[in-house]
Amino acid sequence: MPKPFEGIKILDLTRALAGPFCTLILSDLGAEVVKLEIPGFGDDARQYGPFVNKQGLYFLSLNRAKKSITLNLKSEEGKTIMKDLLKDFDVLIENYRPGTMEKLGLGYDVLKKIKPQLIYAAASGFGHTGPDSKKPAYDLLAQARGGIMSITGWPDTPPTRVGMSTGDITAGMFTAIGISAALYHLKNTGEGQKIDVAMLDSQVAILENALTRYQVEGKSPEPLGNRHPTVSPFQAFMAKDDYFVLPIGNDSLWQKFCKAVGKDDWINDTKFATNAERNENLEILIPLLEELFITKNAAEWIKQIENYGVPCGPINDIEKVMNDKQIHARNMIVEVNDDKAGKIKIAGNPIKMSSIPDETTRGAVPKLSEHTSEVLSKYLGFDEKKIKQLKKEGVI
Repeated sequence: MPKPFEGIKILDLTRALAGPFCTLILSDLGAEVVKLEIPGFGDDARQYGPFVNKQGLYFLSLNRAKKSITLNLKSEEGKTIMKDLLKDFDVLIENYRPGTMEKLGLGYDVLKKIKPQLIYAAASGFGHTGPDSKKPAYDLLAQARGGIMSITGWPDTPPTRVGMSTGDITAGMFTAIGISAALYHLKNTGEGQKIDVAMLDSQVAILENALTRYQVEGKSPEPLGNRHPTVSPFQAFMAKDDYFVLPIGNDSLWQKFCKAVGKDDWINDTKFATNAERNENLEILIPLLEELFITKNAAEWIKQIENYGVPCGPINDIEKVMNDKQIHARNMIVEVNDDKAGKIKIAGNPIKMSSIPDETTRGAVPKLSEHTSEVLSKYLGFDEKKIKQLKKEGVI
């Protein structure tokens, strides 16, 4: 059975993280992704570590199973080639600073005249509208300005960056969602369109209840460590040997938890009976729980509490993640067999669909310009002589 996006062709002008993460998702869903890179240099991420035998694993993890071509978009012939290629592609995605493609003469207004059905997706720091649209941005800036850093960490400590690039990753995910919706719209109407996703917007979109808490409380929410702001107990606790997490999401679970740990008297205690009461009396409840949990090892508590149908679990470090039986059962650790680095384990596809065989391996990472001749020959009919000439002129 074909994958959902099989037959969809994407011309990928992106680099670093946000754009490549987007096209990684679409590639796993079946799209053919042709990555257009700078001749002689390529995507900046090819230079990012860690490295094994001079192969950048950061780049590998984001760009496996894609095709790489090189094209100098500052040359007139390079622009012409890209425009001609575009006629055979469904989607173009770029993550340049807004205005860059327009300066090259390759903005959406130009390209849609060449291919009216084109889906043009742009992922950028601040979006293509607004007073700051042309400012440069990186993940750290998006996390800072989008409010995420102000609510991450512990009280009375400096603002804290989330431990992965949530600004880039969420922008990539929202861009993939936008492209998916645009492909559906195209199928129904025959109309192409431009998709404009900003890293800053993406951070605001995932602030969850912080926006409403500000309006209700009249002050900006502050970091709370690993505690939930409105549900209790919903945090990490230290057992005798290690930390574990206990998210009690409703009063029914609280009652089961009390039975699980032999504290039936807490069920009807007016200080703890409801979530609202537990939140109001955290200064009483949390010390009681800490005193209780320090008496046994984390694994003992997890087993004991889970037996009552209450969610709880360990805090895995990355080694434990890569060996977690549930994660392996879901095929979330897969292999890429690379010529330089050998077998490298990377994250699998979290979108499980009955139409997609969940393979345990992924295609190889492309060498810079590895597929230039193949793509230009297949789509534009260039022969070997023409390709050699383009290389000599620095076009490819």
